[in-house]
Amino acid sequence: MKNIKIDKFVLSIIGVIILAYFFPQWGVSDSKIPIDTISTVGISLIFFFYGLKLSPEKLKAGLKNWKLHVLVQSATFLIFPMLVLGLRPLIQNETHETIWLAFFFLAALPSTVSSSVVMVSMAKGNIPAAIFNASISGIIGIALTPLWMGLFVNEAQTYFDFTTIYIKLIVQIILPVVLGFLLQRFFGAFVQKHSAKLTIFDKSIILLIIYKSFAESFTKNIFSSVSLLDLLLLFIAVLALFLLVFVVIGFLTRKLNFNKEDQITAQFCGTKKSLVHGTVFSKIIFGNMATIGIVLLPLMLFHASQILIISIVATRLSKRND
Repeated sequence: MKNIKIDKFVLSIIGVIILAYFFPQWGVSDSKIPIDTISTVGISLIFFFYGLKLSPEKLKAGLKNWKLHVLVQSATFLIFPMLVLGLRPLIQNETHETIWLAFFFLAALPSTVSSSVVMVSMAKGNIPAAIFNASISGIIGIALTPLWMGLFVNEAQTYFDFTTIYIKLIVQIILPVVLGFLLQRFFGAFVQKHSAKLTIFDKSIILLIIYKSFAESFTKNIFSSVSLLDLLLLFIAVLALFLLVFVVIGFLTRKLNFNKEDQITAQFCGTKKSLVHGTVFSKIIFGNMATIGIVLLPLMLFHASQILIISIVATRLSKRND
């Protein structure tokens, strides 16, 4: 436990939310600061660099371990959403509907790349498989996450047009990824060399989107409808969801006779949800919806929880003797 430190990015998120509470005027729609334009360009650059990092050789090599990949992607895009669907009958009012939709949005998101690979490496897991699954998850999520959300966003009386959504996804995400992938042979080494700086850029854009989302929500007094009891229940539900999926994946890996390295990779990658994709998709899918701050709330709680729990588990596994 002495080696576990509070993640600086989690602290940054808390700081940005506090900033949005005291100074929301910079993030509202009529602000002189073009945050929307900056974040839109930033999103495209994030996924352009993401494409530059995709190695064709590693992706081809990763296809061989298909049982592991099927399990991770099934956990990410099937087990998570189905578990949250089971909570739908508990909805009692419009506020609960919004919170459940936010929770389902979390469940429908792809896995995260950087932290999955880092934690798998720390725990002495299957690193190439982690890179493959985390990378392919982001690509699959571009198609599946909006499809999952389309089933319920209309019911929440939110404007949801598949044509508009996918045009935005193609322009802001798919085209930059494809362009980056095509240029990978020329600039791949450069991107790897400066990966630390690019990570700072990625996180800066995410923090900007989070600031604007919460600034708008605070300005419109959205969080006044969420009680402390709801927040507590939300946090408990986030932890329960994470731990349940972690245990289910562990059970399935034993039934499938996975070795220890593949078991670690399945549990670490299959339980992660991407804050990068979440903030980007929320901006595209929900637009300027007033409750977007609430939509992002479960995701940020989950992000902090997954980093803390997986860090503890990875630290313990790193000390084992193979």
